[in-house]
Amino acid sequence: MISDELLENMSHEELIQLIRIYSKNWLAMDGAWFQAVEKSRGMDEAMLMDVETWKVFTVAEARRIKKFLNLPEQAGLDGLAKALKIRFYSNINTGEIIVENNTLIYKNTECFVQTTRKRKNMEYHPCKSVGIIEYSEFAKVIDNRISCECISCYPDITDNSCCCSWKFTLE
Repeated sequence: MISDELLENMSHEELIQLIRIYSKNWLAMDGAWFQAVEKSRGMDEAMLMDVETWKVFTVAEARRIKKFLNLPEQAGLDGLAKALKIRFYSNINTGEIIVENNTLIYKNTECFVQTTRKRKNMEYHPCKSVGIIEYSEFAKVIDNRISCECISCYPDITDNSCCCSWKFTLE
């Protein structure tokens, strides 16, 4: 276990680098188990397992982030924007957030998962079904009045300017 003293003696730059390393390690583990299931049982079985995993993980991640940011129970779209910016993915993906009135558009303009699969000559990850669970459940933890819908995500790409995009609406 890393001691508090070791972390306290790291520079700001070292801590940021460590967070990026941890984020990549987390995603590597996520990808490793997924690819193991995909290889042995096929994409359909891997996707079923992925959905079940994200149902649990995204809620835990959102709760921890909400507590860390000290967000109120109904944090609204501003709270969601803050929370999305510090997810594990935010350290390794490139994205943008646009808030207008009662909607928030979240776009991943560069996706580490899809870039890695492309580099390995693998089929893109059909992440839409998992993304719907992931983003909807994450948003509900931040504020139960927020609903989520997919604008564009593989395999249903409707916006070629990004890897995926999601619309959150505050009811």
